[in-house]
Amino acid sequence: MTQDQTTGPDAEAETQTPWRPSRTVAVVLAGGTGTRLGLGIPKQLLKIAGKPIIEHTLAVFEAAPEIDEIIVLMATGHVEDARQIVEKAGLRKVTKVIEGGDTRNATTRIALDAVGPEDCNILFHDAVRPLLSGRIVRECVNALWSYDAVDVAIPSADTIIQVDDNDCITDIPVRSRLRRGQTPQAFRSPTIRAAYRIAEDDPDFAATDDCGVVLRYLPGTPIKVIDGSDENIKVTHPVDVHLADKLFQLAAAQAPRLTDHRSYSEELTGRTIVVFGGSYGIGHELTELARRYGAQVFPFSRSSTGTHVERAEDVAAALTTAFEATGRIDHVVVTAGILEKGALAEMDEETMDRLLQVNFVGPVTIARQALPYLQQTKGQLLLYTSSSYTRGRARYALYSATKAALVNLTQALADEWADVGVRVNCINPERTATPMRTRAFGEEPEHTLLAAEAVAQSSLDVLISDLTGQVIDVRRAPGDGPTPSVPAQAGSGRVETPAGATSAN
Repeated sequence: MTQDQTTGPDAEAETQTPWRPSRTVAVVLAGGTGTRLGLGIPKQLLKIAGKPIIEHTLAVFEAAPEIDEIIVLMATGHVEDARQIVEKAGLRKVTKVIEGGDTRNATTRIALDAVGPEDCNILFHDAVRPLLSGRIVRECVNALWSYDAVDVAIPSADTIIQVDDNDCITDIPVRSRLRRGQTPQAFRSPTIRAAYRIAEDDPDFAATDDCGVVLRYLPGTPIKVIDGSDENIKVTHPVDVHLADKLFQLAAAQAPRLTDHRSYSEELTGRTIVVFGGSYGIGHELTELARRYGAQVFPFSRSSTGTHVERAEDVAAALTTAFEATGRIDHVVVTAGILEKGALAEMDEETMDRLLQVNFVGPVTIARQALPYLQQTKGQLLLYTSSSYTRGRARYALYSATKAALVNLTQALADEWADVGVRVNCINPERTATPMRTRAFGEEPEHTLLAAEAVAQSSLDVLISDLTGQVIDVRRAPGDGPTPSVPAQAGSGRVETPAGATSAN
């Protein structure tokens, strides 16, 4: 007998047929009704970051190379809604959209019938966990080569207590061994089918999730736990909607960058970009960079072309000029804005009106005028906000208010224009090195400022991406100065100007 030959009970285990699944199926469980959110529609149809929650979730599996097929189990009465979302989004991996059951376990049984009898990998995932990462999907599928069942969980940051019927503590388990369960839960199909077959004979059957069914009815089956993520939240309560929306903003903090200049040229050659506020600063750098990549760029500003963004006739004339020259408008960028510093009670009406007109009425006017052109090309409107949009600052009251208004405008228009294929995003850069900033604040250490060229590069990344409804931060990497060649993260841009000065000038 050679050393690698084995006898006895272990020989049978080592010679078992290896697991060879026919395919990997993601089952998206979308049976919730949204009652805890107080909605008139299922919560999975609620829009976050410009898309229904279920569309975000399905997009993760659509993009995952490990997934071959997607089956959707939808709430009663809303199957057609889900089918329309799938069709509109072009989700080719979705093969079935069917009605779920009255309970989670009933829905799983329907899903198992829909998957069919072949041996395969099955991942069950809550439709209202839209921030699932590709890493989690990959690790779940990989774990099924070694385990029959896989769960996803994260450590508990809170102490967990056990109480009795009178809400008195009976035990405090050791937190280091506790986990908070998430989804997906992944199984080899024979395992989950066997667990449910046994469960059918139990009159007291009850389980809150599918791993619980395996744990109870196939107790000898190891269930592997892989690390989930704090972002993989379940949208259940009203606060979860706000958290998920913010997490999507953070998730979009790095717009996809192309690999080389040739790729940028391939993307931008033949496109027409109109820049309001293109005479210097971020607008000027964006104009020059896009032209180098082959785009036809038309910059307009108060100083160079006499264009006032708050005047509908000026905006219309600018857009007409670009369209008549090229026959199309793919992107409209609005960097124009002014900063008026001072206590609100001390501002004169002329100053207040000018700030509101340029910073808010201007972008609104441009948006209204640009929509017909952008509809033709399925293009994008790109706005710019400031870090002060999250919290107003003393002596910057109206400026901060207008920048917050632009964020809300971005999100609202992204939702409003989704049906016509027009995207809207907002850039939010940190302090940026521009002549305008120098005039306002004097000379500042270079290493504390972001380069205008970096903001322009990130702006192009956003323009050629599929993002919509996002506030995209542009930040310096630690230790970086205002170097144009720094691969900037996608972000938003703040334009700060001295009192009375226009960033478009």
